[in-house]
Amino acid sequence: MNDQEKKLTTSNVNPTQFGKLFSLAVDDQVYAQPLIVGNITINSAIHNMALIATVNNSVYAYDGDSGKLFWNKNYTEAGMRPPRNTDMTGACSGAYPNFSGNMGIVGTPVIDSVSRIIYFVARSTNSNGTSYVQYLHAVNILTGGEQPGSPVKITATYNGNGDGSVNNVLTFDAQKQNQRAGLTLLNGLVYVTFSSHCDWGPYHGWILGYNAGSLQQQIIYNDTPNGVDGGIWESGTGMAADAQGNLYVVTGNGTVGVTGDPTAAINRGESAMKLIPSGSTLAIASYFTPYNFQHLEDEDLDYGTMGAFLVPNSNYYFTSCKDGNIFLLNKNNMGGYTPGSNQVQQIITLGSSSNMHCQAAYGKGATNEFVYIWPENDRLHAFPFNRGSNTFDIPNELMSNGNIQAPGGQNGAMLSVSSNGSLAGTGIVWAAYAKGCDAGSYTCPGLLRAFDASDITKELWNSAETAGDDVGLYAKFASPTIANGHVYLATFSNKVIVYGIK
Repeated sequence: MNDQEKKLTTSNVNPTQFGKLFSLAVDDQVYAQPLIVGNITINSAIHNMALIATVNNSVYAYDGDSGKLFWNKNYTEAGMRPPRNTDMTGACSGAYPNFSGNMGIVGTPVIDSVSRIIYFVARSTNSNGTSYVQYLHAVNILTGGEQPGSPVKITATYNGNGDGSVNNVLTFDAQKQNQRAGLTLLNGLVYVTFSSHCDWGPYHGWILGYNAGSLQQQIIYNDTPNGVDGGIWESGTGMAADAQGNLYVVTGNGTVGVTGDPTAAINRGESAMKLIPSGSTLAIASYFTPYNFQHLEDEDLDYGTMGAFLVPNSNYYFTSCKDGNIFLLNKNNMGGYTPGSNQVQQIITLGSSSNMHCQAAYGKGATNEFVYIWPENDRLHAFPFNRGSNTFDIPNELMSNGNIQAPGGQNGAMLSVSSNGSLAGTGIVWAAYAKGCDAGSYTCPGLLRAFDASDITKELWNSAETAGDDVGLYAKFASPTIANGHVYLATFSNKVIVYGIK
C-alpha cells in the first residue's frame, strides 16, 4: 500500500492518459517485488531509485523516473552458478514446474532506508549441482558494495528429532530449503524464512534472524522440530510485524502438536502464529490451528498460502486457507485449537476452487476501508471492515464485474493499493495476474488491471486495451509497486515495466 501517491487518480488512470512509459532491462526473470527508495542524492541531484533483483543473482539500481542505470552487480558465489529448477531432482517427482530456470534471488529483499542498505538472499551451486549455499547479503544501495561482514553464509541447527534429524539435531539444508517469502526488517533484525520445493523433504519451516549491522545470527526458530514440513512461503509475502515488535506468520502442511495433543506448541504446521523474540529463538505468544487440520494435511489444502495480513490500526489479523476459508483473528487471542470448531473472530467462506494463491491489500477511503483479495478462479473481493463490530461487513461486500476474466489455475492476483491518504478519487486497486494460463506450473502472459478502490465494480484501465501496454510474461507472486506517479511491474520477460501518465 502506498497512501502517499499524489499523481495517479481515478480520473487520469484511463486508456487515453495512462500507459507504458519505458522498461528497465535485467538479465533474467524477476520473482522479487521491485523496490523504490525516494529522494536519493546522487551527483548532487535528487533521484527516486528502483532496485530490482533477478533469479540470476543480479541486482540493478535504476533511476525510477528516467530509466537511467546507476549500477548493477552479480552476487553469485565465486566459482558457482545460480541453482536451476532441474537441480531440484526430488521436487514434483523430478519434474519441478514451479520454476522454469534459474533460482537465485527469489524472495523480495528488504531495505533500511535510513542506512541505505538492501538485504537479500542469493543462492548458488557448483557446476554439477552437488553442493549448495545460500548467503545473506547487506549491500549499499548507492554503490552495490557489500557492507562489513557481508555476505554471511546461512547455516543453522536446531534441537529436535523430526524428519531429517541426526542425533536429535536438525541441520539447515541449503538445497531443499526454499527462500521464497520476502524478508522482514524489525527492531534491528533481518528475518529470513524458508519453505520447500514442491514438498520435497526432509524440510522444515525455519525463521532465522540476523543483526542488521553486523549480520551476526541472533535468532533460530524451527516450527516443526519434532515433526515434518511446516514451510513458510505465503505466496511470497514477508512476515507481518506490528509496532510492538511482534511477528505474524502462517505455516503450510506440517505436523501439529504431538501425538494425541494438537495444542502442544513444539510443532505448529497448518497454523497462524504470533511470535516474539525469546533469547536466541522465538516463542509463540498466540496461535490458531483450524479444527480440521488433519483433513487439510491429508488433502494438501494447507493453511499459509496467502500469508499474514494485519488490518492497520486494529488488533485483527487476516489469513486464509486453500479450502476457500478466510479467517479473521484477534492477534492477541487467535483462538488456539478447539476440536470440532474454530474459535475465531470471523470466518468467510469462498468457493472450494479459491485456493488463495494470492496477496491481500488494504485501502482506506473517505467513507469506507476495505481489505481486497482476488483468489484464483474467483472475482476480486472488497471486504468492508467495520470498526464497531471489528468484523467484515459481508452484506456490503463489493465484487468486480463477473464479465472480467478471473485468474485461473493455481495462481490468483497480486494486489497493491495506491491513494493520496483517504482523499476521494485517489484510491486505486492494482491487480496483476496470468492471462488465460495456470501460472502455478507454466510461464504465462500477464495482465495488469486498475480498479476504483472505493467501488471495484468500476475498472479504470487494463494493459490489454492498448497493444503498447502489453505486460509480457507474468511474474507470479510479485505485486505491482506504485510510487511517484509510476507503477513498476516485474515480469518474466527480463524486464520491469514502468507505467504512468503518458
